[in-house]
Amino acid sequence: MSEPTVPLAHQFEEPAQQQEAATLGMWIFLATEVLLFGGLFLAYIVYRDQAPQAFAAASGKTMLVAGTINTAVLLVSSYFVANAVHLTTLGRRKVVVVLLLAAVLLAAVFLVIKGFEYHHKIEEGLFPGMNFHFPGGQARGAQMFFVLYFTMTGLHALHVAVGAAILAVCAGKVLLSPDPARLATMVDVSGLYWHFVDIVWVFLFPLFYLISHRS
Repeated sequence: MSEPTVPLAHQFEEPAQQQEAATLGMWIFLATEVLLFGGLFLAYIVYRDQAPQAFAAASGKTMLVAGTINTAVLLVSSYFVANAVHLTTLGRRKVVVVLLLAAVLLAAVFLVIKGFEYHHKIEEGLFPGMNFHFPGGQARGAQMFFVLYFTMTGLHALHVAVGAAILAVCAGKVLLSPDPARLATMVDVSGLYWHFVDIVWVFLFPLFYLISHRS
C-alpha cells in the first residue's frame, strides 16, 4: 500500500517537517492552557488551605454521581478519539467518522449533565453572589469554593464545547476526503487537544467532588 500524499504548505520542505511543526504548535498551545488552568489550581490550593473545613462541607453539596458519570463519559470519549487517530492513518474513513462523532455525542452528554448540575446548584442558592446561602457558619469559605467550582468547571466546559466542535469538523473533513489518511495530522493534533481536556477534568473531579469524602 503506497503512502498517502499529504498536501505540503510552501514553507515546508517535506511532509514529516510539516507534521512535526503542527504537533509542536499544538503542544505550545497546550502549554499556554496549562498556565491558564495552573493559575486557577494554585488559587484553589491557597483558598482551600485557608478554609479546609468549609471546602469539605461545600464539596458535600456537589453531585458525586453526576461527576462520576461525566468522568467515565470523557474517558470513553478519549478512547474513541485515540482509536480514530490511529485508524485515520490507515484510511478507515467510516470507522474514523463513527468514532469521532461518538466522541462528539459523549461531549454533548457531558455538557447536558454539567448544565443539570449548574441548574441544581442555582436552585439551591449556591451560586456565588448576593443570594448565596450556605447552612452553618462556613458560608464565606463555601462561597469561595463555589466561585472556583463555577469558574474552573465552566472554563473546562467551554473547552469541551470547543473540542467537540473541532472533532465534528474533523469528522466532516474525513468523510468528504478521497484519501482520509492525508488528514492524519489534523486528527492527531485535534486528538491532543481532546486528551488535554480529559486530563484537566481528571484533576477537577477529585478536587471538587471527592474532598468531602477524604477530609
